[in-house]
Amino acid sequence: MITKTRKTKETDITISLNLQGEGKSNIKSGVGFLDHMLESFSKHSLIDLDIVCNGDTHIDDHHSVEDIGIVLGALIAEAIYPVKNMERFGSANIVMDEACVNCDLDLSNRPFLVYEVDLQGKVGNFDTELVEEFFRAFVLNAKLTVHIVQLRGKNQHHIIEAAFKAVAVAIRRAIAKNERVGIPSTKDML
Repeated sequence: MITKTRKTKETDITISLNLQGEGKSNIKSGVGFLDHMLESFSKHSLIDLDIVCNGDTHIDDHHSVEDIGIVLGALIAEAIYPVKNMERFGSANIVMDEACVNCDLDLSNRPFLVYEVDLQGKVGNFDTELVEEFFRAFVLNAKLTVHIVQLRGKNQHHIIEAAFKAVAVAIRRAIAKNERVGIPSTKDML
């Protein structure tokens, strides 16, 4: 397990991560819906996660959601770079009832996010616009190239959960061990 802490006037976050884990999690973000999404992310990526966040949720959930993305992304970067003996690329289409979301990603060490997901309003008390904020913070700090594309869906909860699961499965496939690939780049580094 590797651990990272980030403390600002808005949030106090500690995250521990085991990249080649079993999908076990203990998550207390202060944002119930995000806990559910991150538990699902952990389960389907097989990355063990312990997350504790004390944030200014009396204002709203924005700072907690974004800052968790920052810290989690930074830990992923620390765990995977330099990339060696990993598949590098991952892809997944995940369905949840009527919803289907695709994620293609590259452990590129060059952050870029394509986010084509149509969300509006809230799921419970959770502002759906925060999903993009989370993924942007996560991708930039993990230094991944990630494309998240909603193929279909109407139910906001299903769409968001399919997105988190799609990213999780794509990461699981990208970090899969493969000794034959060595450094998976013609540049001889990532």
